[in-house]
Formats: sequence, structure tokens, C-alpha cells
Amino acid sequence: MPAKKKLAMEPAPAWDAADARARAAFHSFAREYAEFLDRGRTERLAAAFLRTMAERAGFAPLEKARGLKPGARVYAVNRGKNIVLAVIGREPLERGVNLIASHLDAPRIDLKQRPLFEDEELKMALLHTHYYGGIKKYQWVSQPLGLFGTVVRRDGGTVDIAVGSEPDDPCFVIPDLLPHLSRKEQGERKSGETIRGEEMIILCGGVPVGDPEAKGRVKTAVLERLHQRYGIEEEDLVSAELEAVPLHPARFVGFDRAFLGGYGQDDKVCSYTSARAALDLKAPRRTAVVLCVDKEEIGSEGNTGVQAAFFANFIGDLLERADPRYHEKTLRRCLANSRCISADVNAAVEPNFKQVHELSNAAKAGFGLVLTKYTGHGGKGGANDANAEFTGLVRKVLNDAGVPWQTGELGKVDEGGGGTVAKFLAEHGMDVIDCGPALLSMHSTFELVSVADLHATYRGYKAFLEHA
Repeated sequence: MPAKKKLAMEPAPAWDAADARARAAFHSFAREYAEFLDRGRTERLAAAFLRTMAERAGFAPLEKARGLKPGARVYAVNRGKNIVLAVIGREPLERGVNLIASHLDAPRIDLKQRPLFEDEELKMALLHTHYYGGIKKYQWVSQPLGLFGTVVRRDGGTVDIAVGSEPDDPCFVIPDLLPHLSRKEQGERKSGETIRGEEMIILCGGVPVGDPEAKGRVKTAVLERLHQRYGIEEEDLVSAELEAVPLHPARFVGFDRAFLGGYGQDDKVCSYTSARAALDLKAPRRTAVVLCVDKEEIGSEGNTGVQAAFFANFIGDLLERADPRYHEKTLRRCLANSRCISADVNAAVEPNFKQVHELSNAAKAGFGLVLTKYTGHGGKGGANDANAEFTGLVRKVLNDAGVPWQTGELGKVDEGGGGTVAKFLAEHGMDVIDCGPALLSMHSTFELVSVADLHATYRGYKAFLEHA
């Protein structure tokens, strides 16, 4: 009698099929990824890190590329915040590309345009902030924060600021109220207002200038330090992008080191794994493209978000170099014929809050890469909703490559939800599906990913880029 065919879908931990060699590979890959997390805490730093990786792997700026023969490796950068990598395939570009799109920005604390002020009674220098993206504000208080970004001076010169990147650097902090005095002032607030937006004030100085008659003595001392070190004055902060981000290093979590914790994994985990996949390609049949963008956490707006023209312009430049008779309709055909993975994370079931998920359709940490057919909220509002044909193709790619995967959605139908870049890329006519690892503690200052899922993400993305 023939063997009975397995009909039921039974997701299993990715660890079950991993031998000792595979498990060693999980942790080795995670260590390399941890360096990226620690050195790429902002979108600018992350883009610069990936650019260095790409150049070491033989990628050249598109404008300097002499030819686009199969196997050619090119990249482009947009305003220091986006990077796109391409490995030219053997098929004509008009037939489409295999695209993986992720984002480099993460929830954070931005300084306001006029941030610096002094509390005259307390003789403290402080910074006004404006949080960026969806956060639980109370998680950001009493945390060591670094300050990173770019300032454009009055004379037009640009200076980069990175305070907290070196072991001897100082840090910054949003002070919190002690529990002895918080019973009424904070304890009676709803959790979303435990710390309010205007209370997210960063402590940045406490030493006054020597003149006891001077006004704003601590603020003045801070301005003098900024001018001495960076050549900037207070007005220059109007033309600055300064981000306060957590400073704790990425660390393995658990006795068995099953997880890696760190800041900014939504969505740097997908940016790193997709970039690594592109770096490891040879000459694929279809051109492989990896796009890492900005502004996803605030709706993908602006000239560095995925809705900007940067990606389409890059593909147009590829087409023009490949064929001097290039026409705009060729670009439209290329985009419409393309296949895309919107590489973004899903929510892993939290052990303390299982009730917000419908468990048979929820992602679990350690169960492999997550296929998310739709995101959005309520009745799929704001979703891309991949069609059955493309979902089946990606599922087959993962199965053929032996990549562990599962399905997931962002909580119960009426509980919440979220969006990704998928719907914006689908507007070009291409097939798009969301696919990435599941995170615990998403949007916190210390997100967790299973090291098994991390490696599965890299393998899955590589298999997709290689698929004909």
C-alpha cells in the first residue's frame, strides 16, 4: 500500500530540522548582523554601512558602471538615506526584476527645530523632542540615549554628530519620576499618557558658565561646547536632523542564545538579510534588486520614502544603459512585470498577551520566515492583499529551497493592524507580498528576533532573488 500523503499543515519550530552545523550558522550570521545593528542605529548610518558592504563585494555606483552585462553589480544612494543594489540578470530588463524592498528607519526620538533650553530654577540644560513613528513613550525614559545626525551650518558646511558611538562618550536621558512620588501624577494616567509627548525632554547638561550674573548659564555652556567641538551655533540647529536612539548593544537572549535582542530591528533585520542575499548572488536569470528606503514608519512620505521617484528612476537608468533606444513605456512594462517581496517584520505572539492574536493565523518566534498575504487594519484597510498566484509562487520558492516558513497577520481582525511599503509598490502593477521574520517586543527599544528566523530570512530572500 502506498505511503499515506500528509495533508494537514503543521508548522514546526525551525530548530527541529537544524543539525549542529546549521545551528552554528544561525549564531554566526546573527553575530555579523549584530554589528550592523550597533553601527547602523539611524537610517543614514545604516545606509552607509550597507554601501561599504556592497563596495567590498564588488558593487559600483551606477553612474560609474561601464557596462551592464549579466553579473554586473551596481548601486545608488539617495540623500544618504536610501540605498538600492542590483545584480544584472541574463534576461532583458523589460521582462521585470525580482525586487526585495525594506526600510531603514525605525521608531526614535527626534529633536525639535529649536530644541535647547534651560530650566533656570534647576540649572539644567534640556532638549525638546518629537517622537518619530509608533512607540510606547514610557519605554524611552531612563534609557541611555545617543545623539546622531547631521547639522548644516550658517556657512553651508555640513557636520556629522555622533555622541554615544564610542565607549568614553557621554549619553543622554529622558528622566522619569520616582515611584515614591508617581502614585497620583503618573499612576492615575492611562498607559499611553504615562509619559506625554511634551514630557519627553532630554537632559543634556548641568555645568554653568563661570559668570554668576549671566542668564541661561547652563544653556550657554552647552552652546559653547557645541561651537568648540562642531563649529555650530544655536541657529544651526534649525537646519539639523538629530535623532536620539538607544545605546545598548545587540545581545543574545536566553541560556541557549535562541534570540538576538537589539534596537531598530523593525526593519533593519530585513534590510540586512536582503542586502546580504544580493551580495551573495552571482549572475541570476532575472535581474535582482534590493531596495532599502526611509520614512516607512510615518507613512512612506517625502523624497526618501518609497513613494518617491528614486526607485523608478534607478530602474529607468538601468534600462537606458542596457538599451540606447530606451522608451518610457519600457520602464512601465519592467515595473509591471516585476515580482516583489515587501520585506517587513510581523508580530510574534507575545507569551503574556496571546489574547490579541487569533493563534492559528499568528506568527511564532522560531517557526521560520512569515508569509503575510495582507496587512492593513479592520476590513483590510490600507492592505496590498497579494493574489493567490503570487502567494503560491513564493510558497513554492521557499519550499523548493527548504526554507522554514509560516503564515501570519497583525493580530485579531478588530484588534489593530499595520501597514508596509507593499501597497505603494503594487501601484506599479507588480505582484507584491509581505514576507519577513516575526519580532517580539516590536517597536520597543529592545526588539527580539529568533536567530533561526533570522537565518531563514536570509535564505528565503536569496532563493527569491535567484528564482527565474
